[in-house]
Amino acid sequence: MSNEKDALKELRAITKNKECWKENTDNVASKLNENYSSNVKAKALWILGEMGLKYPEEIEGYVRDIVCYMEDENPKLRERSTNALGRIGRGDENLIIPYLDKLMAMKDDESENVRHAFIWACENIATNAPELFLEKLEIFLEMISDSSDKVRIEAPEMFRVVGKQKPDHVKPYLEKLEWISQNDENPIVRIHSEGAIRITKRALK
Repeated sequence: MSNEKDALKELRAITKNKECWKENTDNVASKLNENYSSNVKAKALWILGEMGLKYPEEIEGYVRDIVCYMEDENPKLRERSTNALGRIGRGDENLIIPYLDKLMAMKDDESENVRHAFIWACENIATNAPELFLEKLEIFLEMISDSSDKVRIEAPEMFRVVGKQKPDHVKPYLEKLEWISQNDENPIVRIHSEGAIRITKRALK
């Protein structure tokens, strides 16, 4: 598309200038319509997520549009919309609570990048609202056995984020995490599991 180059250039300029974010949310969100390529939409979704972290009230009207891309056939757009929901939820968890079930469904996505984005988004939301995931921690334990190393490496980090604030809820998983930290074939999975244990035990004291 002839407008792709111009749109990407404009979005890159907006990304760099955080001072202009507040008045540019409508402009960036307009790039999600069918007139733009997947590359432009992916970039717009990423910026909307960052804007949502900084100015969640400005993004509120666009959360539904962002969520729609979690069902797109393009895995890059599913990944970016999942990421964006995480950043917005870190800014204000109330904006994403209506879509939490949709977010949780991304754990089963066929794309490893989307499953990775799912964990990362949940970590972002759990940073300020760990209570949303206290009954869902089993999911992240299972994801330490994912077919993708990228996903497996990220999964223990959720226990670190939640364990720092709600250690009693991670306590039941410490024995399993201990085993993983000593026996997993991937050294980074072992390191991240050990980190989650250390943070949780410190918070339990």
